[in-house]
Amino acid sequence: MRELPAALAQLGLSRPAILTDNYLAGTGALERLVALCTEQGLAARGFADVIPDPTVSSIDKATAFVTEGDHDCVVGFGGGSSIDTAKAVAVLAARGGTMRALKAPHQEDLPGLPIVAIPTTAGTGSEATRFTIVTDEANDEKMLCVGLAYLPILAIVDYELTLSKPVRLTADTGIDALTHAIEAYVSSRANPFSDGMALAAIRAIWPNLRTVCTNPDDRAARESMMIGSLQAGIAFSNASVALVHGMSRPIGAHFHVAHGLSNAMLLPIVTEWSAPAALPRYANCARAMGLSPVEEGDQAAVARLVEALHQVNTDLAVPTPRSHGIDEARWFELLPLMAEQAIASGSPANNPRVPDAQIIEALYRRAWA
Repeated sequence: MRELPAALAQLGLSRPAILTDNYLAGTGALERLVALCTEQGLAARGFADVIPDPTVSSIDKATAFVTEGDHDCVVGFGGGSSIDTAKAVAVLAARGGTMRALKAPHQEDLPGLPIVAIPTTAGTGSEATRFTIVTDEANDEKMLCVGLAYLPILAIVDYELTLSKPVRLTADTGIDALTHAIEAYVSSRANPFSDGMALAAIRAIWPNLRTVCTNPDDRAARESMMIGSLQAGIAFSNASVALVHGMSRPIGAHFHVAHGLSNAMLLPIVTEWSAPAALPRYANCARAMGLSPVEEGDQAAVARLVEALHQVNTDLAVPTPRSHGIDEARWFELLPLMAEQAIASGSPANNPRVPDAQIIEALYRRAWA
């Protein structure tokens, strides 16, 4: 992380706005990062009001901070929410407008302010993607925004920043990264480049996922998870995610479930439903995870994959929506709207087996229990 001032100077940047959350600010990490910059002659300021699952109003607040400070770049320091906030602010601070106008299928490719990403979780891969997600609190919709404008110009990926992560966050973000890799590999938009990154990510993440939860100080495992998260981010930025993410976003928007956790709730069920349409692809995921020997048939390999995904959720105490405390009546009442919002996000269309709204509602019902 100490390389940040020199890297900014190399890019001709000298007035960074560093956006993070209250937790990192409370640990003193934001203060240290600002001091690191100012000691090297950079006019850095810190903003500590990033919220989980950023909303339109929280983005507006951060945008006002950046524009009033005459900053020449935005640094997202923290988890996916901090980096997503930096991405949205980089566009709005440069050009104005609203987040709703930027919602997919709109493509925002004209660069805004340069974006720097310093992830502190091994999960979102947002430091390497051209996406950002912002919740419109007016209608509880998680809006996917897409375009090269959101791609960071610089990422500092330092696994030591993950050593103090709580176990629950470690588990959920780790499964999130695994979901990115698997969905990128089975996506209808997969290509040889994304395939290589996705399989490399799976090989890095799966053997270390339980280790970082049971032995948080295992530095080699932490490093592998951080590398795998980055590779998975590169993979899905070049191939897209699919049905798990499409269904996950409405859960986060309506019930305020963390993104990684909602993905974990859905991954085994959606994989089981989707696999018949892409058996060889899912079987290759199982082989990359070391679950199935090369000579074993695809059907058997996929069965091992589905079983392993259910088991890792059990081992890492991933709750169902029901055990998480979500109100049952509201869950079933919102199923039609959540299915509609999932389809509108565009991600389900990239799934190897494309669902309709009725199928998505049925999968939500299965996830409940």
